[in-house]
Order: sequence, then C-alpha cells, then structure tokens
Amino acid sequence: MTRPADARPSFSHFRRVDGLIRHARVYPGPTPSTRPIVIVPGLGCASWMYRRLARRLAAEREVWVYDHPGMGLSQGRPCDPVRIEELTDHLAAWMQARGLVGVPLLGHSLGGEVVIDLAARFPRLPGCLVLCSPTGIPENPSVSAQLVRFLLNMPRERLALYPLALVAYLRTGPRAYPLAQDQDRHQTGPLISRVRCPALVIDGSRDSVIRSWTLEVMCDLLPRARARTIEGGTHALMDSRPDEAAGETLAFLRDVDSGHFIGEK
Repeated sequence: MTRPADARPSFSHFRRVDGLIRHARVYPGPTPSTRPIVIVPGLGCASWMYRRLARRLAAEREVWVYDHPGMGLSQGRPCDPVRIEELTDHLAAWMQARGLVGVPLLGHSLGGEVVIDLAARFPRLPGCLVLCSPTGIPENPSVSAQLVRFLLNMPRERLALYPLALVAYLRTGPRAYPLAQDQDRHQTGPLISRVRCPALVIDGSRDSVIRSWTLEVMCDLLPRARARTIEGGTHALMDSRPDEAAGETLAFLRDVDSGHFIGEK
C-alpha cells in the first residue's frame, strides 16, 4: 500500500546553474516514476510557504518547489534578478539543467506572470500551466496600489503563514521593489496570445490582491483555458485552501494527460 503523501519526507535539492546555487524543495510522488510538477513562487515568497499545497499534490505527482535566485535558499546577485524576464531566464536555465522539460508549471501570484512569460518565450519547456492567483494580468497596478491590496489581504491569511512569510520577505530584501515596479513595464497581457499549452486559472473568493474579473479576461486571452474560483480562498490560496487548490490542479492534470481537456470560454 502506498504511504500517505505526508509520510514521505521531502528534501532539499541544490544545483549550480549559471554560477548560482539554486534550491528546490522536492516532495516525492507515490512511486519513483511519478511525473513531476514545478511550483513557481510569487514575489518574495519561498519554497517553505508552499508545503501545505505540495504535500497534497504529492499524492499523485512528484513536486518541485523552486526558489527564485535571491529568494528562499537560492543564491542571487545584488542586481540580478530585478526584472521579470530575468526571473524567467533563470527558471528556464534551471529547468533545462535539471531535465524538467515538458512538465506542468504552477505559478502563484507573480509566479503566474513568470510562467506565462516562459510559455511564450520557451514554448517547449512547460507542458501546461496552472495560474494560481496570478497578478499583473490584465492590469499592472502601481507598487503603492499593490502594497495597499496586499495589506488588505493580510488579515485574511492564516496566522501560521505569517512567520514563514516574514522570513521569506527578509531574505528577498530590497530586490522586491524593482521586481514589483517592473510589472508596469513587463506587460504580460500581450504575451498570453503566444501561449499554446492548456492552462488552469484559479483564484480565491476572498483575494483582495487581484480582481474577480481577472479570470474571465485571462480565459478570453488564453487559447485553451479553464477557470475556477475557490470559495473562501485568499491570495495565498496554496496555504488557505490547499485541499481545494490541489484538487482542482490534479483534476486538470488528469484531463490534460488523458487528452480530454476542454477549455472554457
């Protein structure tokens, strides 16, 4: 009998890519041959903030929770990365070095922008996309507006997430500001039309960071997309509603793998 996902210990994986030591937290799947999924964190977030979701996804998938350079346990340089394209370039190089080609990518918050950029510029790398509470699409609010929305959302998150997030944001430090500011220049919207792989867009009904109509707009722009809203979910959907987020993600991946995925417009 397969042991529960929580009983299989996770471990840290370090690999030097382009002169920087990159970190990912790995959650083994039910068998050694289980197909992987990569979680791409949001701005300032770290792999340890995604463990509740990762443990649930590991019931069916091997899960790699990536740390962007300069965030989590990955090395970074003082002035790199400070643009979203640089985050994408680093992710693409790490995926190729690790042999994670054609795998599903789950991007949370700013990570949603990164995986869309990756799918548009490196189309062979992602097998499909899960966009969890994605920011920057179709709007790119100012840094001050983003901060206000973030502060409004904070009281809605689990208290247990606070110390994990604080350590992650302290680790990221000042690089968070230019990355947030770069959203206005990056203009993710036009890139969406170049995405060809299937996509699932998820948000929470209590998320004050992104607007409720974001899902409709994204599904209109993406060639093959499905949208789901999780009742009671906050911006940190992976922590506030991990069971529901994992359930929607795994159902989507099963449909994609079976060839039965149908987008919703």
